[in-house]
Amino acid sequence: MTIHSEHPFVPPDRDKDAFRRLRGRLPAPVTVVATGSGRDRAGLTVSAIVLVDGDPARFEAFVDPDATLGESVEVGSRVAVSVLRAGDAYLAEVFAGLAPAPGGMFTVGEWVQSPWGPRLDGRSWWGATVDGVTETGWSLRLSGVVDEVGVESSTGVAHARGRFHDLD
Repeated sequence: MTIHSEHPFVPPDRDKDAFRRLRGRLPAPVTVVATGSGRDRAGLTVSAIVLVDGDPARFEAFVDPDATLGESVEVGSRVAVSVLRAGDAYLAEVFAGLAPAPGGMFTVGEWVQSPWGPRLDGRSWWGATVDGVTETGWSLRLSGVVDEVGVESSTGVAHARGRFHDLD
């Protein structure tokens, strides 16, 4: 048996998509976008997200169209977006579909039902109404108006090069 310092299943950089490698070098916020209530809840870890100041404030998020969230959201839908913080890496992996969650993803973390959908308790968040859903690249672009904002003391985390970075 030989022990290697590199991961045996990760392709070398020369074989990886250059755009994805570039995007991975830009720090991105880590959020969970969620909608629905009860058994109809859907959520997804989303880092491709932008807040735009204005009157009204707006958001843009890019989600996987094949994810349950992508299939659940349409114009007029309400979403709650929770900003993840240090210690939420496992939760982020669960909502990205990369880690198991026996009993369902909403059993991981403490969730509060808001008028916009489930949100994580004790995290900064916003509730929004979706007013646009369009295909952009390989994603669904969700656009909407920010209706309510809740700010907590923790700053959040960023994701870059496959790792979570505490911003506090």
